[in-house]
Amino acid sequence: MRAARLIKMVLLLQSRASMTGAELAEQLEVSERTVARDVLALSEAGVPVYADRGRAGGYRLVGGYRTRLTGLGRAEAEALFLSGVPSALREMGLADAASAARLKVSAALLPELRDAADGAAQRFHLDAPNWYHEPDSPPLLPEIADAVWDDRRLLGRYRRGGTEVERVLEPYGLVLKAGVWYLAARVDASWRVYRVDRFAAVEPSGEHFTRDRDFALPDFWAERAADFLRSILRNEVILRLTERGVRLLPLATDPLSARESLAASPTPDARGWTTVTLPVETFDVAYEQLLRLGPECEVLEPPELRARMAAALARAAALYDAVD
Repeated sequence: MRAARLIKMVLLLQSRASMTGAELAEQLEVSERTVARDVLALSEAGVPVYADRGRAGGYRLVGGYRTRLTGLGRAEAEALFLSGVPSALREMGLADAASAARLKVSAALLPELRDAADGAAQRFHLDAPNWYHEPDSPPLLPEIADAVWDDRRLLGRYRRGGTEVERVLEPYGLVLKAGVWYLAARVDASWRVYRVDRFAAVEPSGEHFTRDRDFALPDFWAERAADFLRSILRNEVILRLTERGVRLLPLATDPLSARESLAASPTPDARGWTTVTLPVETFDVAYEQLLRLGPECEVLEPPELRARMAAALARAAALYDAVD
C-alpha cells in the first residue's frame, strides 16, 4: 500500500513543477504529516526530492529526475480509452485505474505538454444521460465489466417480466445508451442484448471463452438498435404539418423515423402544409408526442387518434377562453 503511494507521489512531482504538502495530501488521501514521512523515505531511497520552505514553498524533484515507472498496465490502458466518460469509469470500478493511467501519461510527457490534459478537460466533456433523467448505477455492473474485460463466462439470473431466468452468458461488450447500461452477450451461439439493471445476480463461472475476432461492438449495437426501433414502430399515423411543424417533428418523436418520413413525403401544398406518414410505437405514445406540436400538426388518420387530439386541444382552448 505504501509502496504504491510512494510511486504515485513521485509521478505527481514528476508531472508538475512543484506541489505543496497540502496538495500532495489531498491527491494521496493522507495527512500532511504522512506526506512529510513519505518524502523522507523517498530521499533515503535516493529519489532527489527537495522541500522549498516559506509561503510559496513546496516539494519538487531536483535536476530533472525522471522515474522509469511510467509503463501502462493493461487495466490502465483500457481505462484510458474511456477516460472521457468519468461516470462510466466510476460505475465500472475503473476510476482508480484511469487516474493512475492519466498520471503516468502526464509524467511521461515533455514539460511543455503537461497542460494538455487540463486543456482538453476544460474544452470537452461527455454528459451521457438524457435531460431530466436521474442516472442509476447498476450494482452488478463492476462484476459484469470484470467478466467483459477477462472474456470470462457468467452465470446470470435475469428479471423478465415477473419471473427470473438463468442464462450462461459470454459477455462481449457493454454499451451506455442515454444513461442506461446494456450488455451484449452470446448465449447458446446466438447474440442477445440485456439491460444490466435487470440482472438479479451474476456469478463468474471460472471459465474463459474464445472471443469471436469478427465481432465489432459498434456495428453490432447499431444493427440491434435499428432492429429494435423497427420492431416497436408497428403502427402508422398520417399527419399534416406546418413549416414549423416539419422542423419540430424530429424533436417530438423518434428523430430517425421522423427524418425518413419527411424525406419520403410529397412537397408542401399551396398552404405550406406537408402530409407525412409516420411510424409510431402505439397510438397512446403518438398522442403524447404529437400534443407537443400543438397547432403545428393536424392528425388525419386514424380517426380515433384524430378525435382524441381534437378533444385535448378543445379542452386547452376552453381553459384560455375562461380567462378574463
